[in-house]
Amino acid sequence: MSARFITYLHSMSFLNKGFSLFIFAGMLFSGCKVMSPKAYQSMLNVQDSLNQGWRAAQIKIDNLEDELAKLQADTASLGRKLASLEKSLSSSSGEVKKLAANLAEREERLKEVEDVLRKREEAGNLLKDKLQRALLGFRESGLTVEMREGKVYVLLADKLLFPSGSIVIDQHGKQALAELAKVLDTQPEINIAVEGHTDDQKVRRLGQIKDNWDLSVLRSTSVVRYLTEEEGIDPRRLIATGKGEFTPVDTSSTTEARSANRRIEIVLSPKLDELYDLIK
Repeated sequence: MSARFITYLHSMSFLNKGFSLFIFAGMLFSGCKVMSPKAYQSMLNVQDSLNQGWRAAQIKIDNLEDELAKLQADTASLGRKLASLEKSLSSSSGEVKKLAANLAEREERLKEVEDVLRKREEAGNLLKDKLQRALLGFRESGLTVEMREGKVYVLLADKLLFPSGSIVIDQHGKQALAELAKVLDTQPEINIAVEGHTDDQKVRRLGQIKDNWDLSVLRSTSVVRYLTEEEGIDPRRLIATGKGEFTPVDTSSTTEARSANRRIEIVLSPKLDELYDLIK
């Protein structure tokens, strides 16, 4: 190999050692023939192209490694979220089952209460019909039977029971109460409230009767005493109250309105023990 060729190789400082060895080896295998500058430059161009391809490939590899690391982190995060959701879903499933059981229980209780109320209404209607038939002969004397809010109301005008200003039941009134008692005897599950009502006219002072409060209460207790003492109704089933002039059925000031307001109301309602047991 000539000194001139060795000097030329040293002058090419940008070549790396590996590639120089590659050229050198090529020259050796080519019989130590001197490579022309053109051929050498072509070889350098090939090396540059290979280096650029290698760098591009390395960049892609680096990018893929970054993407892999991100995917691994995302996968781990999603795995934790999934585990948390599964745990939450399991807990929610238990709550849903508990709520469903509570709902079924409440629906069953609602059905029971509705059944009791329906039976009470049916019993009330039957009682109303029975009373209307039993007291049919007293309608013209001021007796009516009504159904309100599951209760039966027997309304008796004061003239049917009492002489004017009196608290003593007359004979006609006793007959009406006797017919009423016959029906009540067959309905031991019915509670009885007797309410006395007056008009808004002030009463004259009549012995123990000082005002409309007294008149309404004493007339009510007179009816209760008759039903218990004369007709044998269990006194534990009865309540006597007086409401004076403060719950009128007609608020006008006519004679007819005042007459309608002077009344005894016998309120019949079924015992609610079964209903109370359900709602405890």
